[in-house]
Formats: sequence, structure tokens, C-alpha cells
Amino acid sequence: MATLDTSPLPNPAHGPHGPPLRHGDRLSQQEFHRLYLLCPPNERWELIEGVVHMASPLRRRHGRKHFQLGGLLLCYETATPGVEGYDNATLVLGDESEVQPDLLLRIVPAAGGQSRDLQGDYLGGGPELVVEIAHSSRDVDLGAKRLDYQRASVQEYLVLIVAEKRLAWFDLPAQKERAPDSDGIFRSRSLPGLWIEPAALAAGDMSRAMAVLQLGLNSEEHQQFAQRLAAALDGNSESGS
Repeated sequence: MATLDTSPLPNPAHGPHGPPLRHGDRLSQQEFHRLYLLCPPNERWELIEGVVHMASPLRRRHGRKHFQLGGLLLCYETATPGVEGYDNATLVLGDESEVQPDLLLRIVPAAGGQSRDLQGDYLGGGPELVVEIAHSSRDVDLGAKRLDYQRASVQEYLVLIVAEKRLAWFDLPAQKERAPDSDGIFRSRSLPGLWIEPAALAAGDMSRAMAVLQLGLNSEEHQQFAQRLAAALDGNSESGS
């Protein structure tokens, strides 16, 4: 992956040739990033497969589902040492991709995670789990963006399709969409103990969704996973002291 260049271009944000970024432009990640720094702070842009995309205004249902699913991921992070969650953080996937996923969970590098920290306080590489809330962005989220995440070695990709009230859960290394287990629950394979019941999430029944997640957090697989991460963190702490 190319080194992230965070230095801004000397142009004004809106010079004689118009705004720095335009929907549909083809750029490298470094070109895109430098121009993005010149955009007004309220604009959200992404580079997907080398093509510039401007995000649409977020609708109420998008924001509501984002909030609910983010709450589940926060509870998982709180119970799992060595796991971090992010909301709309810049993620550099490669030479032609820089995105801002709605939500993500990663195992930190010190605990053996596959993503890394870049200069300028950005994330690089593929985190273990990425979530997009899809409404107007449905086709991009399920198409080009899914392929970018797959190429970057993201392990699991969740797309909450608002209009369909459906949670699509992709196993990206296997290049396939998973079905829930026989009891209607998704169980993460990269983050043991992360259990999500899509029916409860679709219905907005957060009491039920939280109860299912708690079952996952109480499971033996989560306890063993948390112990492994804690041991890795302790080992890195001792080696660095």
C-alpha cells in the first residue's frame, strides 16, 4: 500500500476550476486524500475502486439503525479487551480506495489485528468487521464497496438494508453471503461472542437484541477469545517496557 500523503494542495477549496472533488472522477488514493482535505468539513466523500463518490444526505431511518447497531458494537467492545470500534472513521484500503464505513470493529495491532494505524490519525488495511447502513447507497454498498473490502482482506461485512429490513452478512474470504444459524442468530467468526439477531434489529426490539448479544458475551467462545487477546496485549506491553 502506498504511503498516505496528508499534505494539502495549495489551491483554494473552490478555485477557478470548481470544487476540488467531483462525483465520478477517477483518482488515486493519494490524489483523492489531498483534495478531500480541501473540501468543506460538512462534505463526505469516498474513493471506491478509484472512483469518487459523494454521500447523499442521511435519512432518519438510516440514522436510527446506525445508532442501534452502533450500540451493540459498543457493548461488544466494552466486554472485549483488544477490540476497538469506530464510527465514520477514514479507512485507507489501498491505492484506489479510501472510505468512511458507517461502523467497524477491529482487533488492535498490539493484540494481533490485521489493520494498522497510519500517520495523520487514520486507519489502514482491512479491519476484521465492517458495517454499512444501506439506503440510497444500497447498490454501491453491495457492489463496488463490497469488492474493495474483499480485496483489503476484511473478514466480515455487514450491510443493513434499511428499505428491506434485512441484514446481509458476508464472509468475504469465502466470497459468499451467510445465512443466520438455525435459531435465527448471526454469530461472528472473526469476533467470537458477537451475536446479532437480525429479526430483533429489524423490529427495533433492542431489549431482545441486547439480550442475544449478552448470551454471546457470556459464551465460552467469547471468554476464551477475550483471554487470548488480553494475553497478547500483556505480552506486547512487557516486551515494550
